[in-house]
Amino acid sequence: MGGAVSAGEDNDELIDHLKAAQYIRSELVEQAFRAVDRADYYLEEFKENAYKDLAWKHGNIHLSAPCIYSEVMEALDLQPGLSFLNLGSGTGYLSSMVGLILGPFGVNHGVELHSDVTEYAKQKLDFFIRTSDSFDKFDFCEPSFVTGNCLEISPGCSQYDRVYCGAGVQKQHEGYMKSLLKVGGVLVMPLEEKLTKITRTGPSAWETKKILAVSFAPLIQPCQSESGESRLVQLPPLAVRSLQDLARIAIRGTIKKVIHQEAVNKNGNGLKNTPRFKRRRVRRRRMETIVFLDKEVFASRISNPSDDTSCGDLEDERQEEEVTTPPDTKPEPPVNFLREKVLSLPLPDPLKYYLLYYREK
Repeated sequence: MGGAVSAGEDNDELIDHLKAAQYIRSELVEQAFRAVDRADYYLEEFKENAYKDLAWKHGNIHLSAPCIYSEVMEALDLQPGLSFLNLGSGTGYLSSMVGLILGPFGVNHGVELHSDVTEYAKQKLDFFIRTSDSFDKFDFCEPSFVTGNCLEISPGCSQYDRVYCGAGVQKQHEGYMKSLLKVGGVLVMPLEEKLTKITRTGPSAWETKKILAVSFAPLIQPCQSESGESRLVQLPPLAVRSLQDLARIAIRGTIKKVIHQEAVNKNGNGLKNTPRFKRRRVRRRRMETIVFLDKEVFASRISNPSDDTSCGDLEDERQEEEVTTPPDTKPEPPVNFLREKVLSLPLPDPLKYYLLYYREK
């Protein structure tokens, strides 16, 4: 499903369309969407479809439409430091965007039914950490993925501040899903063909809001093992970060503050946003129509009624295009200030690369 917004030529243009259609409404969600390129989660041979507002499925690999993910991200009301559980975590695309908002002291767990998809998600996460400059612009809460049926989570597992289920939930499982949530937490899931937001306002009190009509494949029911016992899913422990890891987070944070202060001193207003490359002007075009009559073919040009054929307007349009369209050159890649600063420090190389998370880029 999907198709609510126009296709984009790149990730930024897709996000522009989602914003214009009011699917993305908050700055935090917009930043997360722009930081994670949707095409990176597609198989190479299908990447030409990455910026269409459509779901994609190949074997067990599945991505929901961008308009669905944006509604989910907005409904979750994410904040730094929260714990998040993604049921049916798939490629890890959503979990990575969530991790950019949760920050280094959040919790980011995913449960995926298919082991091959879990491995795919881990590969995509590793690629994002090693190669994406967005990793250095945010304090990231790295997702952890486990394989299993999300309806068989061990009763001893902790509850979460935010829970999302990426498959259709049957009414009989609504109570189970609610049990995964802390008081004050938010659960978003497809329930009875509606994307639904449920807020736990007390031990036995709930607020429910229907967001939009959706069509999701239903949850797969658990099947018992040969011994007749269910296979309980053990979620990762809520581990405390090591002192070494905390030191790295603190050092990177301090360096970012130094970079920001240097930019303030130099520019007077801090780091400027990377200039966006050209915004193409959308124009209605004449349509070529070919008419078939029996075995004869007649080609004719039919003008769109909304077209203005006056020479003056066409000339104005050409002039405007000349003004708004920059030379046909690629923009300079954005500077990774954090990486440059770390590499310039008088430190042993192993320590520099440790501060950079051993990243390639």
